[in-house]
Amino acid sequence: MSFSIDLSAEYEESGVGKVLEQLECDLVGLLPVKKRIKEIAALLLVEKARTRLELPRTMPGLHMSFTGRPGTGKTTVAERISQILYKLGYLRKGHLVTVTRDDLVGQYVGHTAPKTKEMIKRAMGGVLFIDEAYYLHKQGNERDYGAEAIEILLQDMENKRDEFVIIFAGYKDLMNTFYESNPGLSSRIAHHIDFPDYTNGELIQIAELFLKKQGYKFNPRALKVFEEYIEKRRKLPFFANARSIRNALDRTRLRHANRLFNRMGELLTRDELMTIEEMDILSSRVFQGEVEKSD
Repeated sequence: MSFSIDLSAEYEESGVGKVLEQLECDLVGLLPVKKRIKEIAALLLVEKARTRLELPRTMPGLHMSFTGRPGTGKTTVAERISQILYKLGYLRKGHLVTVTRDDLVGQYVGHTAPKTKEMIKRAMGGVLFIDEAYYLHKQGNERDYGAEAIEILLQDMENKRDEFVIIFAGYKDLMNTFYESNPGLSSRIAHHIDFPDYTNGELIQIAELFLKKQGYKFNPRALKVFEEYIEKRRKLPFFANARSIRNALDRTRLRHANRLFNRMGELLTRDELMTIEEMDILSSRVFQGEVEKSD
């Protein structure tokens, strides 16, 4: 038996580096989140190396909690986590199953257990991502079946901890209340990761990345106007970080297309077909202090 191992070779062979690079490309900012994901990957890589050298193995806890507002990249990071765990041999398949309360909780006696078990079955070998997990607990409602779903999840988090991983996700304050309602649940979660809101500068970077992927760009004046849009939009209700930016750009493209459509009969240049102008943004109701309906 060899008494040494090259971690860089293990790292390269696993393909984890490519996943981490993809995470860096997919998400702007989120430095604390990316740092924590790299630390988890490092721990798992070292544990794998220890196993190869026949050192005592301690199976690390892998269940996680992602807290933060909508549009902060929680689902994207969950996808990358599932790939990392698969490439390092901690999951058999590495797929992601995303569910909400409606997928787990039934409406009558005897309905919840089969629903919850079915979702767990689908997640076997991968990650079960429970979005807005706090809705599983409805305090003071004895007729609610969410508690039954939680108990089933608790059992399988322990008994099948080598077979799948659960990630609970949602707003930070509501998730804290959720965990306080069931200390046994919180104690089974090894990694609590908070996703901060994006800064205005990061949201501009995200907007430009979205447009680039779609073959569009801002002209300089439009970029300035979109910066004003972000400042105004984040002060209005239901702001969802990158999700709100994506929705805003979808509507901006509609206005851009309508503006060009009104020039029917003229020859349009390639640059005109791809350039967002300030008028395409200024028509947004956000500049009148209103949230647009599809946001």
